[in-house]
Amino acid sequence: MSESQFYYITKEGKLINVETLADVIAEAKKGGYIWLDYSQPTKEELSLLIEPFGLHPLSIEDCVDENQIPKIDDYPQYTFIIFNTFNYTKDLLSTSEVDMFLGADFLITVNVNGSSNQQFPGNIKRIVGLHPENAKQGPSFLLHVIMDQIVDHKFVATEAFENELDKAEEEIISDLANFNAATLLNLRRDLFSLRKSLFHEREILVKICRKDCPFIPEKALFIYRDIYDHLNKLFELTETSRDVVTSLMEMYLSMLNNRMAETANRTNLTVRRLTFITTIFMPLTLLAGIGGMSEWSMMTGPENWKIAYPIYILAMLIIGIISYHFLKWLEKKDRGSD
Repeated sequence: MSESQFYYITKEGKLINVETLADVIAEAKKGGYIWLDYSQPTKEELSLLIEPFGLHPLSIEDCVDENQIPKIDDYPQYTFIIFNTFNYTKDLLSTSEVDMFLGADFLITVNVNGSSNQQFPGNIKRIVGLHPENAKQGPSFLLHVIMDQIVDHKFVATEAFENELDKAEEEIISDLANFNAATLLNLRRDLFSLRKSLFHEREILVKICRKDCPFIPEKALFIYRDIYDHLNKLFELTETSRDVVTSLMEMYLSMLNNRMAETANRTNLTVRRLTFITTIFMPLTLLAGIGGMSEWSMMTGPENWKIAYPIYILAMLIIGIISYHFLKWLEKKDRGSD
């Protein structure tokens, strides 16, 4: 649902909420500057800003296109900046786009998705109320407050990632069999998205800090350097988290291979024992098949069965013992050659 908030910031730094766009433009003629905040606007609503503020239609197209990457573009009457906000809840990373138009006497913010950025206007009104001396210095200082809020919100998402990594590590160690490897793949994909955004946003701050933006005065550069430091820290944390994900994947595969090797070794040991027993009983089975009751009685005579059969059983027992020790000797010999 489309929502819009119009504010007039007086020369004293007081933030005043104005009902309509025409009224806020009229208020700006008294001095100070204006801030227009849009949430999920339509293209028609944004097109109304082209004439009074000199916005380029390409910038309006970028606002309604949700597949834009963070960037900064300079136009004759304003600077156009795209930033991303991140919200990580319930193992799901959601991305929102915030578009900002900075002019000499105006600031326009456009929240494309309208989900994770809904608290920003309220937070900014509170900050401006606590520090009116900063707001009265111009729209570039208000832009710093907004960008600082966005970057601070990224720290929350990064901390959530770190918690998920700790949780995944504990699950791998404690319950390897039931661990879902897709969790690591999803984390790596989300970290890649976060890293991509941070990389481009850091480039935006580099351009601002080297005085490429004509609407940000030199006296405001030091506060933007603070945002750059935060983005740089976030970028390093993201890189570290990506390394942790890679390490966890390697650990998971290594532990899984060890578990499979243990299972294979137990299977091989069972098969070896069965083979050992089968090999011992094969000659005995052959002898039992050849010298059954009738055959042995015929060869020794039925009257000698009390002596013949014990001798026959003793011979089979001796053959079994000899086979057992012979197989053990062969096994020992094979181990010695290894």
